[in-house]
Order: sequence, then C-alpha cells, then structure tokens
Amino acid sequence: MKIIIAPDSFKESLSALEAAHAIERGFKTVFPNAEYRKLPMADGGEGTVQSLIDATGGIIKEQMVTGPLGEPVKAFFGLMGDGKTAVIEMAAASGLHLVPAEKRNPLATSTKGTGELIGAALDAGAEHLIIGIGGSATNDGGAGMVQALGGRLLDESGHEIGPGGGVLSQLSSIDLAGLDPRLRNVKIEVACDVDNPLTGPRGASAVFGPQKGATPDMVRILDQNLSRFADVAEKTLETSFRETEGAGAAGGLGWSLLAFLSADLKRGIDIVLDAVQFESEVQDADLVITGEGRIDSQTVYGKTPIGVAKAAKAYDVPVIGLAGSVSRDSDAVYAHGMDALFSIVPGAVPLADALGHAAENMERTARNIAASLKLAKTMYLI
Repeated sequence: MKIIIAPDSFKESLSALEAAHAIERGFKTVFPNAEYRKLPMADGGEGTVQSLIDATGGIIKEQMVTGPLGEPVKAFFGLMGDGKTAVIEMAAASGLHLVPAEKRNPLATSTKGTGELIGAALDAGAEHLIIGIGGSATNDGGAGMVQALGGRLLDESGHEIGPGGGVLSQLSSIDLAGLDPRLRNVKIEVACDVDNPLTGPRGASAVFGPQKGATPDMVRILDQNLSRFADVAEKTLETSFRETEGAGAAGGLGWSLLAFLSADLKRGIDIVLDAVQFESEVQDADLVITGEGRIDSQTVYGKTPIGVAKAAKAYDVPVIGLAGSVSRDSDAVYAHGMDALFSIVPGAVPLADALGHAAENMERTARNIAASLKLAKTMYLI
C-alpha cells in the first residue's frame, strides 16, 4: 500500500513537514509496512519556501536586502534539491509584517529588496525561479524590483526616481539597457491566486492599498501613478499587461514581473504540485492525506487541500483531509475531490492547548483513521 502525505502547514503550530511526520507516525502504528511518501505542500504564500525545500532536500539561504522602507532586513530564499530552482517569497524582503502599523505608507514602500533577492538567487546559479507574491507592503508596481535588477526609471531630467509608489508620477522614461542579462535565460513562475488588473476599481491600489495603510486620497494617487508607470512602460516594451489577470497582485508587482521579466503567473498550488512532481507520485498511490489549519467553504478557492485532491482524483485516488478546524460549511469540499474530513482537535480546548499539542493530536487522529481503515478491510467493507 502506497500512501502519499501532502499537507500544508498548520499555522502557528506545525510546518508542513512536521505535520507530514506526525501523520506518518500515526499510520505506521497500524500499517507499519506501507510505503509512505511525504510531500510537504503550500499554495504559494507563507511557508512555500520551507515546504519546497523540505520536499526536495534543498537549502535555505539568508540574504541581507533592502526592506520596504529602505532599512536593511535579513531575508531568505530557498534553493531546491536540484540546485537550479530557487524559491522566493517576496514577503521575506518586502512584506507587510516588516512595517510597523504606524509606519505603513504605500506611497513610500518599495519592492527593491525583492529584486535583490532575485539577484541573489541568480548569483547562486538559479535557472528557474518560483516567486510567491503574497503579503506585500508595497504599491510601487514593482518599480523597486526593476531598479534593483538594473533597470533605470528616469524623470524628465534623466535622473533616477526614488523609491515608492508616490514618486511614479515623476516617471518620464525607462532604460532597460542595464537590466540583468541573466534574466533572459531564466524560467520564472509566479504564484498568484488573485485576478485583479493593475489599475481601476478592481486594481492594486483600490483593492489592496487600504490594508497597507492607504487612505482614500492615497488610493487615488497610487492608481494614477501605476497608470503612468504602465503608460511609460508600454512605450518602451510595445506591449501591455495592465489588464492581465493578476497584474494587480502585490501592489502591481505581478504586472512588473509579466512586463519586464516575462514571467508566467499561475495558481500557487499548481506550481508547487509541479515542483514536487506530485502527478508522477500519485499515479500508483492507494491513498492521499492532505490538510491545513482550517478547512471551510473558502478552501475550494485555490487552497492546498483542494489542489491536492483534484490532482489525486485525476487518478481516482481517495483523499482524506485533516484540519485543526473543520467548519460547518466545509461540506463544499466534497464536490472538489475530498472524500472525508477529520478535525484533529479532541473536543473543546483552549486555542493555546490546541496549538501546543498539534503534533500529538495529529498523530492520534491519523492512528485512529488508519485503525478504522484496517477494521473496514477486516470486515470486508473495503
């Protein structure tokens, strides 16, 4: 019997790999001779680097970069087991969590550090970049990233403009002669699970700006400035991406990655499934176990358990989902490839207890599921 264990992380309690280990321990007490394949998963957001490194035997590399407000921060990226694929979470360099609430101002924040992380990955020999762009503090359209990689954004006097979305109103021309030439030979996949365009009422500034500290007046300015950035870029590149789904992700970083780096925007879970070669593993599997901290009706919208379930169902492999919390509206997942759901929490307990005992709760639940499967088999029910 081959069992694939492919959970996401359980926030504040278990990494994806720790969750997978606990599930394996529980199942092994009942099925000690089964073949277990642990594939830590993620959906392109926080934890994607760690999951892919754990899944492929890669390494984490730390890198000092420029933070959202210009201060140095210690960021990181992952180099997967093949030594040629780098995994980057832009939030590690340009994330909202790096900016104190009282200092959040998307007129000033920059994606320069994200560009520096990309440069560091190229220095490490990466030929394939996987970039997660959730959790940004920025609304500069990726201008800082472009500048960090050698592009020049110039005002009417030919001087380089400063950082942040607020100064894009000064942009007059773009010089890409110095853009890192290595980018032409690198495959770039961007984990993007939103479909917002760059500008307008559903654009980066209007939809995501307020959560980064933008007032209504700031939103108007930022939207106008992103439009100007796109206008100038289109004259340089002779193509437009401003209406492309996902262009507005991460304050317009999605657009910049499309326009200047020829990236492909994809659903995060699909990128991760490809990276760990899930399809080749699941073809001869007998069971898949997945999960994350909470499973509810929103799980069907690109979350890890549903991505795993759909991939497994292509080969008619049954799927069990585990979660810390299984909501009342979680039945929605059954129409998307999930066969059974289980909460790992043993009754009404304080949140601190649930988080602190997550590993043992996971192991116990996995053991009980395995015992039920064995009992059903013994009774000729399966």
